[in-house]
Amino acid sequence: MTLDKDKMLEYCNQFSKNTLMETLNIEYIDAGEGFLVAKMPVNSSVHQPMGLLHGGASVALAESVGSAASHFFINDKEQEVRGIEISANHLKSIREGFVFGTARIIHKGRSLHLWEIKITDEEGNLVSLCKLTNMVLTKEKNKN
Repeated sequence: MTLDKDKMLEYCNQFSKNTLMETLNIEYIDAGEGFLVAKMPVNSSVHQPMGLLHGGASVALAESVGSAASHFFINDKEQEVRGIEISANHLKSIREGFVFGTARIIHKGRSLHLWEIKITDEEGNLVSLCKLTNMVLTKEKNKN
């Protein structure tokens, strides 16, 4: 598979417009063979009441980057991706700065993709470890 990194990042950032990814200020910043990286700012808009990064925001970052990464492996004119299961272990607290979600493919099947997403802070410390399963579906043909 040949990957045009700049085109993929532009595509991912473009389809994030007017979505939760835009609300959370998630930006796709790096891509390569079998991986995609996005960053998200940590500030009061993604805090839980104790002033820490909300676990749900971490999971939203993980699902966003893992689902976007599945687009590397599909024909988006004929197929679409649905996240069907996600799990997360939150290992470290963070109050401010940025977190980075790196999705790496574990299994690439015809109908299922399994991703490991590591969420790290700016120093590379592991904040959350997530696993995402995506289903690849055939788009329905338009009925006339």
